[in-house]
Amino acid sequence: MIDRYSRPEMKKIWSDENKYDKWLKVELAACEAWTQLGKIPEDDMSKLRVATYNMKRLNEILNVTKHDMTAFLKSITESIGPEGRWIHKGLTTSDVWDTATSLQLLEAGNLLNTEIDKMLGILKTKAVEYKKTIMMGRTHGVHAEPITYGLKNALWKEEISRNIIRWKNALLNISVGQISGAVGTYQHLDPEIEIDVCKKLGLTAETVSNQVISRDRHAEYLVSLALIATTIEKISIEIRHLQKTEVLEVEEYFLKGQKGSSAMPHKRNPIVTERMTGFARLLRSNAMAALENVALWHERDISHSSVERIIIPDSTTLMDYMLNKMIYLLENLYVYPDNMMKNINLTNGLIFSQEVLLALIKKGISREESYELVQKNAMQAWDKKISFKELLFKDNNIMKHLSKSEVDELFNLDKILININKIYKRIGIK
Repeated sequence: MIDRYSRPEMKKIWSDENKYDKWLKVELAACEAWTQLGKIPEDDMSKLRVATYNMKRLNEILNVTKHDMTAFLKSITESIGPEGRWIHKGLTTSDVWDTATSLQLLEAGNLLNTEIDKMLGILKTKAVEYKKTIMMGRTHGVHAEPITYGLKNALWKEEISRNIIRWKNALLNISVGQISGAVGTYQHLDPEIEIDVCKKLGLTAETVSNQVISRDRHAEYLVSLALIATTIEKISIEIRHLQKTEVLEVEEYFLKGQKGSSAMPHKRNPIVTERMTGFARLLRSNAMAALENVALWHERDISHSSVERIIIPDSTTLMDYMLNKMIYLLENLYVYPDNMMKNINLTNGLIFSQEVLLALIKKGISREESYELVQKNAMQAWDKKISFKELLFKDNNIMKHLSKSEVDELFNLDKILININKIYKRIGIK
């Protein structure tokens, strides 16, 4: 299923060929380290440097041994002479597997870095473009007070920025390898081998390992992806709400020839953002599975292995797909400022009730009395669908404290931009 959502770049990272290439890279780096210590003759090492595995033969052996690493090693040693005995010297499967997996996770992470940075840039651009595009703010799905569409994008931009910080820390913490042998005691090799191998591979040596790299590192990676996915879902749900027919303030792009329904030709559905919501659920589930992988029996068991074969490639592949889809969606999202203004006016000025309340308090009226005066008019405006402002003009209990010009100013939308400018300044956007 996941192949459907794979870009070639990400698919290649999690291919069997790339996995075994990484295994070979780790094995040869260990042999080089042994050679530098004088434990492997240079003549043998010169032959090992050109050693490779045979995929067809590897799979034939795997069908018999049912063990990836032994099949991999035998496919190499069958093709070379006695010098093949040096390969895997002092190592255990997890030394190679976990170190190679770290390399794959970093490759995937760097690919995702490009996309999440691009999404951040788009949100910043939209925040600037729509900084003064006034729309309704909603709480509980109900009209509250006006905001701007730019401010909504600025909020999303800040959340993505925090996700990037968490993500980069997760990449740093997964940038480790281990060459410590069975149960992590270095009984059959020297810790200097591990340091040298990891340095050659661009990794840091794990500080303490048992037979595996501790899975809190992998859990952090998957949880970070789940948080990014959850932010994408947050944006998607907002777009879905704003695309409702009764609202229609934004809308997903709809390409020529695209179909929204097999039964209803008029339909233009928010299918991309709905898909993002579904995938975010998957990534959160995968993150939970990664958390379950942290606690293993004693120095290790393999309960984590079968899980990781699915959740690691699937999560990175889905995130790659989600980021690319959201980038295109945000770049091409239809935005309808006229509908935003139409919706602002739906409640006949009720959205300015707090402005009136605070103005009366400022005049010396108690909060309780001010609230009652404003709410009485607000409920009448709501029930009778008439102008809130006109009701205020007719209420002597209010107008004896406020002039007509003061009331008019309370209903001025432009004043909300003053403090929005301050918010933008705080987050480094002009």
